[in-house]
Amino acid sequence: MASKVVPTKANLLAVKGQLSFAQKGYELLDRKRTVLMREIMELNKRAENLQAKIKETFNISYESLKEATISMGSEALADISQSVNLEEDYEIKNRSVMGVEIPEIEYREKEIKTEYSFHNSTISLDKATINMKNLLPLIYELAEVESSCIRLAEEIKKTVKRANALEKIQIPRFETIIASIENTLGEKEREDFFRMKKVKNKKNRR
Repeated sequence: MASKVVPTKANLLAVKGQLSFAQKGYELLDRKRTVLMREIMELNKRAENLQAKIKETFNISYESLKEATISMGSEALADISQSVNLEEDYEIKNRSVMGVEIPEIEYREKEIKTEYSFHNSTISLDKATINMKNLLPLIYELAEVESSCIRLAEEIKKTVKRANALEKIQIPRFETIIASIENTLGEKEREDFFRMKKVKNKKNRR
């Protein structure tokens, strides 16, 4: 690549400008990679905490549901489940982290209350119902965090690839071209200096 660039001072300045631009680009990408890595590490911690909360809440709900099944019977529970209303829709918005759009789920939590008659129900069913409703916001938040992690991981992969291309290919190539031009220009200057010196010596002899 260096041999295709004509060794002139103008080209030397041009390639130095390209090198400076590439170095600044690498610095920006490296900074972006650092910020995204910090963000994804924080999200991973949140995901771990949410998974633990979901597991704990689900286990409690499941135990309550088992007790309700034993005391009320599976048919009675199936009938009650038909009266449960569907959950309201949620809204997905986005926020930007270093140019990466990551989702934020907006869900309005309603007051927790049972949607069935207390007649023929038990405390175990109430506990199971309340705990299951408590699960929903946690599940939404976990979905938000996991989706964000996926998007950030994809962007980190692209950023690393671009940064490596600059660091290992473009920047060394520009440095090689600059060194080649500077060597060639240096040789020409030395040749011109010796040529002028010879001419001067000839004049002095005359």
